[in-house]
Amino acid sequence: MSYQVLARKYRPKSFATLVGQEHVVRALSHALDQQRLHHAYLFTGTRGVGKTTLSRILAKAFNCETGITATPCGVCDACTSIDAGRFVDYIEMDAASNRGVEEMAQLLEQAVYAPSNARFKVYMIDEVHMLTNHAFNAMLKTLEEPPAHIKFILATTDPQKIPVTVLSRCLQFNLKQMPPGQIVSHLDNILGQEAIAFELPALRLLAQGAHGSMRDALSLTDQAIAYAAGTVTLSAVQGMLGALDETFLIRILDALAVGDGVALLAVADEMVTRSLSYNTALQDLGSLLHRVALAQTVPQALADDIPEREHIVRLAALFDAEQIQLFYQIAVHGRNELALAPDEFAGFSMTLLRMLAFRPDTGGAGEKRSVPTAAMPVKVAAARVQTSTASISAAAAGFPAAALRSAPPELMAEAVSVPPEFDAATVAIRPAAQAALAAVLAPAPALVSAPAPAPSSSVPAPSATATPRPANMSPAMAALKAARSGVKAAPSAAASPVASVPSSSSVYKVADVVPNVAFANAAVTDDSVNPPRPVNLVPSAMQTRSDETAPPLASDARHMAMHDSIDLAPAPPWEIDAQPPMSLHQPAPAVAEKAVTPSTPVSSAPIILAAETKQTAAHNVPVAELNWDGHWPALAASLPVRGVVQQLALQSELRDCDVSGSEPELRLRVPLETLLSAGSVEKLAAAVSAHFGQTVRLSTEIAPVHNTANAQNNADRLQRLQLAEQAIHSDPFVQTMMREFGATIVPGSIKPH
Repeated sequence: MSYQVLARKYRPKSFATLVGQEHVVRALSHALDQQRLHHAYLFTGTRGVGKTTLSRILAKAFNCETGITATPCGVCDACTSIDAGRFVDYIEMDAASNRGVEEMAQLLEQAVYAPSNARFKVYMIDEVHMLTNHAFNAMLKTLEEPPAHIKFILATTDPQKIPVTVLSRCLQFNLKQMPPGQIVSHLDNILGQEAIAFELPALRLLAQGAHGSMRDALSLTDQAIAYAAGTVTLSAVQGMLGALDETFLIRILDALAVGDGVALLAVADEMVTRSLSYNTALQDLGSLLHRVALAQTVPQALADDIPEREHIVRLAALFDAEQIQLFYQIAVHGRNELALAPDEFAGFSMTLLRMLAFRPDTGGAGEKRSVPTAAMPVKVAAARVQTSTASISAAAAGFPAAALRSAPPELMAEAVSVPPEFDAATVAIRPAAQAALAAVLAPAPALVSAPAPAPSSSVPAPSATATPRPANMSPAMAALKAARSGVKAAPSAAASPVASVPSSSSVYKVADVVPNVAFANAAVTDDSVNPPRPVNLVPSAMQTRSDETAPPLASDARHMAMHDSIDLAPAPPWEIDAQPPMSLHQPAPAVAEKAVTPSTPVSSAPIILAAETKQTAAHNVPVAELNWDGHWPALAASLPVRGVVQQLALQSELRDCDVSGSEPELRLRVPLETLLSAGSVEKLAAAVSAHFGQTVRLSTEIAPVHNTANAQNNADRLQRLQLAEQAIHSDPFVQTMMREFGATIVPGSIKPH
């Protein structure tokens, strides 16, 4: 009798002996026991997981002489014939070689006939995804409503290629890959029946090489038995598969633990002499690092019967968890980069050297690790954004940029920022906080050279008794605390040792207490094409306000203060250093004061361009003979011409009009001679004559032009762009984003309608 390979000899013949597909066996067994039979079944899964075996078992369950059952007897004529592959009513068809519509039509013609000596005629189509679209379409109707004696069993390794119309007509079962533990257990059982000696680590290596396929595992076992002359040993399987000995990987990790680069390269050189695969080496190194990480974080998940368990536990104690994670990532990326390396040895050795060079900065026992920005809490990130905005505002107020780094962030944010919700008490604390900030930044000179004006009658004088300062508090923070306590005691005002407190009538003025940047509405000139540049504003709280007498109501003050804050926008960080800093005692420019005064409305008049000034000097004389106002740009834009003639009309300028002759003559200036080619002048004259209803002659000369339709279109477009930019800059939401979060408008991103 000839030898039969293990994969065929030990093919399961019942649901009970099928390994690794319990979910499919359970569903089919319950359906057979309850006689809930479907007419079409689809088995999907990778190679060697039991699709064909399951179809044969199902065919026996349909046609067993004991009846439709989940436990076929296996001894009747139908069961033995199906196992032997000679059952007439069980037809296995390979779709890879019978994929055309002719073969499918022939199969369907035979399907209408009743089975010969069976209960059902079963058609098993393997690799069904190889059928053509015409073949699928041919079987759709029969697959949906087959005769009562027909059962279809379809098997495929690529269900994505099957049309959804076929998938919806089948009962689909997905066969999963075999876990290594089940493969090892099954190989142990088979080798025990064959009376073949084996080593358990060798079976594990065979299970890893099978990649979830039981048929591949049995084929590799046959090969290992022949390779080792009747036994299955670890060394024989490693030599047969070209697998890497675990001792190489352990030596690599030991060398990394002590930082020995010579030992690392020695392992790589030794692998060259044994012709080991570097791709497999990196794959096995990643698996070893995975087990080490399990031993560090979840020791219970590490199996007790692993041969290298002692080494894994030892390596887990040598490395930090961060190092193992980094080494694993380097090994995975190094495996992907092997194809890009000059050769595999260079790629493998560079991966090892990368592990040696890059180590996570874990710090000492007493050091604090730096927290990444992505892991930063939201409150901390928001505080940093507020501090950054405060730094910009402080620089705009005139504080030296180099000195801002030495100021406490809390004090600087308190001195130069305005919260979204504020009242009179909140605003009134700013001058005192600014004084404290100035004391930190420049403690030697006084903040204001002139003596402070006397406080108004509505503001109580500060107490002469000084509040004792704690020993661990800086003078600036003590001044800030004193200012805060003064606001709590008298919410309407706050005491300041160096700056006067604004009266209650000007509390609503945000510019009085907050140094900021606003866009000045300067007079329109010829250079007003560019957007207005930011202007630094001096806090008017340092000056005396005598033009306001009656304090507004609280609601009006809040509304007006919010209205003023809308017109304020911080300058971008790159413009702060370019502008000369203003000291707090320097008088504010008149244009800046005008820009933030609530009584001065924002000008909404259209912007006059410099180009428009030149265009108005051109000829625009009415022509009574033609009943025409003489506006050539409007006429040129309205003419029904295209191509070169249209460009001639749009880019030409009317010099004058001669009506002394029998036919009116329009004399045009043209900037380019190329516009006069291809009879464009005659075509334009015809269009002008059709417009006026009489013959009009055109004469041209080459000269510079100004008042053209094209120039006016460009001027109108630029004017709309400036109006759009002005609307964006004055938008309250944009102002808030720029003020609170330091947002900037990308130049050129604003497009007019």
